[in-house]
Amino acid sequence: MAKPVTILDRIIADKRIEVESAKKQIDIDEMQRRCVAARETRGFAKGISKDGLSVIAEIKRASPSAGLFAPDLDAVDTACAYEIAGASALSVLTDRKYFHGCKEDLTLARDAVGLPVLRKDFIVDVYQIYESRAIGADAVLIIISAVTNERDLIEVAKSAGLDCLVEVHDEYDLDRALQAGASIVGINNRDLRTFHTDLAVTEQLLPLVPEGVVTISESGIKSVDDIARVHDCGVDAILVGESLARNAADPTVLKSLIGADYG
Repeated sequence: MAKPVTILDRIIADKRIEVESAKKQIDIDEMQRRCVAARETRGFAKGISKDGLSVIAEIKRASPSAGLFAPDLDAVDTACAYEIAGASALSVLTDRKYFHGCKEDLTLARDAVGLPVLRKDFIVDVYQIYESRAIGADAVLIIISAVTNERDLIEVAKSAGLDCLVEVHDEYDLDRALQAGASIVGINNRDLRTFHTDLAVTEQLLPLVPEGVVTISESGIKSVDDIARVHDCGVDAILVGESLARNAADPTVLKSLIGADYG
């Protein structure tokens, strides 16, 4: 019996087509030149490795599970609001088809603030690594379950001066990430194949992460209680998307989620 096609399978298939199209517009040699000429990075890992809990605040308009929830979100205004509220770093969705993002959001957001910026996309090809540095990213997301060439992607990213947030969801993913040399591990509480979310994933995987590896809990973090729960696990940082984006214009909500003292 054929294996069912998941949402992640569809996204990755579409992303590979998108990347091949991009290469025809700007070839990889030119993208490498733009990468080399890019401004100095700000140090994503350093930015989130501080005393207490760091918050990576996400610029995000939509998702396959929630649909379009922040259609009028402005990348610059939101980045500034996040910085004022106390975010340690930004995450910017650049996937257009499934998340209504764009690469211009990242460039504009980074220019507007002094925070390091993660490019949140489905990175499947080294071309996207060079592109990420060229558009202003300080770090890239590598989703272990979406690739088979994680070691190459991580090595190219490091050589390009980018930090890598390597995302995992289970013990198998975590073992692959560590074997590939990941120094920042993002524990995704959402299963990207089913989109089911459970904060217990962070609780289960965090004890398996070696000392010295920066840890981030991602997805399903919607309240102060959720933040306290994953903080108690001992993560270095959290990545919060939808709950912040829905309230990007409300300083009170942003401050309660980003600026609270969690120790």
